[in-house]
Amino acid sequence: MVGTLLADTLLTSLASMPRYRAYGSVARVVGNEVEIRGLAVRVGDVVSLSCPSGTRLGEIVALSAEGARALLLGDIAGIGRGDRVRLRPDGLSVVVSDDLLGRVLDGTGAPLDGRPAPSGTPVRVEAAVPPAMERRRINEALPVGVRMIDSLCTIARGQRVGIFGGSGVGKSTLLGMMARGTAADVTVMGLVGERGREVREFIEDDLGPEAMKHSVVVAATSDQPPLVRLRGAFVATRIAEYFADRGLDVLLVVDSLTRLAMAQREVGLAAGEPPTARGYTPSVFSLLPRLLERAGPRPLGTITAVYTVLVEGDDMNEPIADAARSILDGHLVLSRRLADHGHFPALDPLGSLSRLAPRVTSPDHRANAGALRRAIAAAAEVRDLVEVGAYVPGTNRMADLGLAAADDINAFLQQDMFDSAPFDDTTRRLAQLAERLV
Repeated sequence: MVGTLLADTLLTSLASMPRYRAYGSVARVVGNEVEIRGLAVRVGDVVSLSCPSGTRLGEIVALSAEGARALLLGDIAGIGRGDRVRLRPDGLSVVVSDDLLGRVLDGTGAPLDGRPAPSGTPVRVEAAVPPAMERRRINEALPVGVRMIDSLCTIARGQRVGIFGGSGVGKSTLLGMMARGTAADVTVMGLVGERGREVREFIEDDLGPEAMKHSVVVAATSDQPPLVRLRGAFVATRIAEYFADRGLDVLLVVDSLTRLAMAQREVGLAAGEPPTARGYTPSVFSLLPRLLERAGPRPLGTITAVYTVLVEGDDMNEPIADAARSILDGHLVLSRRLADHGHFPALDPLGSLSRLAPRVTSPDHRANAGALRRAIAAAAEVRDLVEVGAYVPGTNRMADLGLAAADDINAFLQQDMFDSAPFDDTTRRLAQLAERLV
C-alpha cells in the first residue's frame, strides 16, 4: 500500500513538472557556433547567453542528439563552457514607429547614429508572407526620377525589381538616385554586408540629408557575424511592412542580395548543410522566396522593393542571379561596357525589363518606349559593321534612324547622379525622341 502511494506521488510530481527547463548551459564553442545542452528548444528559437562580459543573443540553427547549436547575434569572444543559457520566448523583435524616420540602425534594430533608442511598439522580426488572394492588384506606376527606368522599364507600386551588375559599375550611385527621386512616402534602406567606411558615405553623399528625412537605414556591415547580416534584411523588411500597413507607399532597398545569400551560406554550413550550387547550401534558395515574397502590394499600402545582385565575373546566370530573376518582377542590368565608356547610369536598355510596365503605362508611352527600344536594338546589330566602315546606309531603315539619333538617345539615357527627372518631363522627352524614330 505504501509503495503504491509513493509511486502515485512520484508520477504526479513528474506530470506536474514543466515541459521546458528554465536554463541550459554552454557545452562547446567552435568558431562562431555554440553548442547548448540541457534546454529544450526548436530551430529558430532565440536564446540569451549570460557570460562574465555580458548577455548575448543567439539563434538556434540546428539540433542533434547531443544538444542544440546556436549562432550568436554578436561577438563570440568571452563565451565559456558552462555559461547559463535561457530561452527568449518573444524571439527577436524591433521597435517600429514614426520615430524611425531619419534614423540609422544596425542589423538587430539598435541605433547606430549615437542617438537614443527610438520609441515605439516592439514587433517580431519574423512575419508571415501575405496570402496571395489578399494582395491588391498592381495598377499604378512609381516614378523614381531616373529617365531610363521611368521611360523604358517603368516600375509599378508594389513591384519587386532586381539590379544586376558586377562590382564598380554604379549600383550604389543608382540606388541613391532612386531614393532621392522616388515618389514613395517612405524609403527603407537595408545595407547588408557593406564595407563599414561606405555606410556613412552612402548616407551623406548618395542619399543626402533631404532624402534621409523620410528614410530609415538598416546597416549590417561585413565585419558583423553572419546572423546579424542575415537578420539585417529581415529587420529592414519588417520596418517596411509597418509603414505599408499604415497605408503608405514604401520603397524598400536591400543591397545586396548576394551578400545576404553568403551570410545564409555561412549559417547553413554551421548547421551542417551540404554545399550544392557553387558552394551555396539548399537553405539559401529557400530563403530567397521567403524574404522576397514579403514585399509587394498589401491590403492598405505597398512595398516596392529593389534588390541588388552582385554577379560574379559579370555572369548574369550565376546561381543567385538566376534564382532572384525567377522570383522578381523585373530586372535592371548594369553594363560594364557602358560604364567603361562613361555612360552613367550604366543601365543596359536592351537587357533590362520591367514585367509590369505595360500594365501601368499609357498606350502612347508604350508605343514610344517600343520605338526607342527597336531603334537602339537595330543600331546595336550593325555597330560592328559601322566601326569597320562596312555598313551601307539605307540597308536597314530602323538602324539608320537609330544611328542618326544616337547622340540624342545617349543624352536622354544618361543622367547626372544629382539630377532627378520629373516623370512628366521624361514622358515628354520620350515622345519627342520617338517622333524621330518612326
